[in-house]
Amino acid sequence: HVQLVESGGGSVQAGGSLRLSCAASGYTFSIYCMAWFRQVPGLEREGIGSIDSDGITTYADSLKARFTISRDNAKSTLYLQMDSLKPEDTAVYYCAAARYCKWSDAYWGQGTQVIVS
Repeated sequence: HVQLVESGGGSVQAGGSLRLSCAASGYTFSIYCMAWFRQVPGLEREGIGSIDSDGITTYADSLKARFTISRDNAKSTLYLQMDSLKPEDTAVYYCAAARYCKWSDAYWGQGTQVIVS
């Protein structure tokens, strides 16, 4: 069965960096569009960006200067490099997998907490 397991979250001071990982299994990772989302309790889930099967990335305009998405198909792993972190980046971060970047029909991880203080 499909599994997405995020890791790398934690607490960091403002201005610092974190790299999140999402280990995928149970499907052909390389052909799926992958994405990162985040959510603050009580607020709507926010899309951070995505990377398709050709490695083409898209980002939310407000985050593209500080966040970088990459993937390693050989390791079936998705990454999110976050730099110059701000307190408003505090959220639970989720990875998702979908064919053709169709996020309404995606597999989701359980999330990893990031706290920036």
